[in-house]
Amino acid sequence: MPVDAAAIMTRAVVTVGPDDTVTRVAEVLTKHGISAVPVCEKDGTVVGMISEGDLMRPFGQENALRRDWWLNLIAEGTELSQEFLDYIRLDRRRARDLMSRTVVSASVSTSLPELADLLSRHRIKRVPILKDGKLVGIVSRADIVRALAHGEAAAADGARALRS
Repeated sequence: MPVDAAAIMTRAVVTVGPDDTVTRVAEVLTKHGISAVPVCEKDGTVVGMISEGDLMRPFGQENALRRDWWLNLIAEGTELSQEFLDYIRLDRRRARDLMSRTVVSASVSTSLPELADLLSRHRIKRVPILKDGKLVGIVSRADIVRALAHGEAAAADGARALRS
């Protein structure tokens, strides 16, 4: 019997909402030991994916240099108050501001080879599984590897049984 997404997907999917703060998203990723999460509306519609990399992007050196340039332009040689500097350094972004909006997804009937192709072709680590447009599961690379290992073990057991 062919293996499909429904057979290997994780059904209890951790999600965040589009209005969740960067801090909340970071807490969810840390608490669950995952590196990315679907961003869903209350009705289960997937509107994006957000990863550790997405969260780190605003804090990188390139953005710090750009922010410093703007601050110098605003100050025009005068010293800005520490309160103002602290205010603009606070990150008020939400999941919707940082998430990837183009989501590669699959259906519950997508086969194991098709799932593997999707992950490889799009260079992603996980794919949300949708049914009737709503999130019902997620398949990661680890799920596919486990299924492959299980399939090899089952095939080996079957071959041993035939030889007996």
